[in-house]
Amino acid sequence: MRRALLRLDAPWRHLVVAAVAGALGACAVHAFRLLLFGMESAIVGAHEGHLVAAARRLAPELRVLAPALGAFAAGLLLWLSERGRAPEPIRHRGDYIEAVAIGSGRLDVRAGLLKVAASLLVVSTGSAVGREGAMVLLAALLASTLGRALGRSVDLRLVVSCGAAAGLAAAYQAPLAGAVFVAEILLGSLALAQLGPVVVAAVMAYGLTVALGERTVLFAVPAAPMPQVAQVAAMMGLGLLGGVAGAALLCWLRAARALYVRSRLPLPLAFAVGGLVVGLLSLWRPEVWGNGYSSIESQLTAPASWEVLAIVLGLKLMAIAATTGSGAPGGVFTPTLFVGAAAGSLAAAALATLGVSSVAEPVYAVVGMAIALAATTHAPVMAAIMVVEMTGQYALLPVLLPATVLATLVSQRLSPQSVYGLGGGGDTAR
Repeated sequence: MRRALLRLDAPWRHLVVAAVAGALGACAVHAFRLLLFGMESAIVGAHEGHLVAAARRLAPELRVLAPALGAFAAGLLLWLSERGRAPEPIRHRGDYIEAVAIGSGRLDVRAGLLKVAASLLVVSTGSAVGREGAMVLLAALLASTLGRALGRSVDLRLVVSCGAAAGLAAAYQAPLAGAVFVAEILLGSLALAQLGPVVVAAVMAYGLTVALGERTVLFAVPAAPMPQVAQVAAMMGLGLLGGVAGAALLCWLRAARALYVRSRLPLPLAFAVGGLVVGLLSLWRPEVWGNGYSSIESQLTAPASWEVLAIVLGLKLMAIAATTGSGAPGGVFTPTLFVGAAAGSLAAAALATLGVSSVAEPVYAVVGMAIALAATTHAPVMAAIMVVEMTGQYALLPVLLPATVLATLVSQRLSPQSVYGLGGGGDTAR
């Protein structure tokens, strides 16, 4: 295969490898999703990833214990695997962002797969972290393995970037956002001319994901009318407020992480404490279970009253901090999207009360999702495009882009370090 690739010019060679990495990423995400759904069904009785509905059906004692036991098992797995193992300076241990940004692209496959397995245990039992982080990591691991097998005929960092873009595109059905994610988050150490292979990988992954039976749009929302001038002005104001809120969220997560570090709890116990907090909070509102996917879907289609939503948002913020602060493996992309959707809906209720806006509530939820994601990742273009692709609201892009830019500028001023610098010990992909 290397000999065949060497016959091609470098640009064509990288496009071919990118297409292969995209296909591998799509297959990896699909396999992970099937395995995760199977585990969720067997352990807590969830169907198609709807953990909130499963939590409602469980007895109270099981609702409390499931996240704690799953997190404890994940912590035990990682703790036992790390005992007596010397650090490897060449390979980045499951952190594809660091491997691309400052490293050679070599990932420690063993450490990465252990984190993926631990993430399966944490996510399938209801802890408040995203399942998509492990999906992206798995796609990046496969791409790193492919690049190393091909040797010096390819740029390993570029191949890993293609894998990450493919994983994100397949996980969120957002091919453009997957490519822009690499451009805004990883591409600082890559040439802009290398974006072409990343786009090919993301589009290949998205196409194969749809061919495997996944929906083309993650959250189907009816098309909304373009907001009027006064409403656009209100949304820009939300961008400024969202920047402050995003910085506060980053500080909240950082404080939770520092609390766990100071506690010096062994990894299994730290994970278990995070899971136990989620379980106890779920006795009040089962919506705190899971990554927030089910709650986002409900918020966009059949929103709850603002009183209920405010309570769920407060409890969810505590659950996210408890889980991610413990270092449990998983991402915060989807939990952040839920926080944004809930905050946007609350803002819509406040604006309607003041008579400022009459735009349907889901529009503000969509705007809130983009603002929250931009404020925590400091990647405004990626955030706007991702939310548009996930919801199909392409008409809102001219509004979302300036709103996310404002949120990013404010958040960066208040918290220069994005979510990627939180330093969670078991994090697979923020």
